[in-house]
Amino acid sequence: MKETRLGEFEEVILLLVGILGEEAYAFKIAEEFESQTGRSISIGATHSTLSRLEDKGFLDSKMGASTAQRGGRRKRIYTITAIGKRVLAASRDFKVALWKQYPAFQIRFQITN
Repeated sequence: MKETRLGEFEEVILLLVGILGEEAYAFKIAEEFESQTGRSISIGATHSTLSRLEDKGFLDSKMGASTAQRGGRRKRIYTITAIGKRVLAASRDFKVALWKQYPAFQIRFQITN
């Protein structure tokens, strides 16, 4: 049976794939990770995480068209699968439920929800 849990780092990468859409290839994902988090990430860590998410069934990938900018090389474009979307939604719902139980934030959630 495939692993269905999602680590925090994997969750961020998966979300970035969704945010980037057709531009979701390893270098762009790493660039966006650094922009969004202020933390650096190696391209190797990006590739291994994308591969792991694909092995878990949360991502699909296909080779894009070659471009002159890349010397004729093609990009591997990633997309979130249906199960990947369900896992993201479950992770979000779980975290929101926990935050709602945290006494210091209960008043804020009651006012905004």
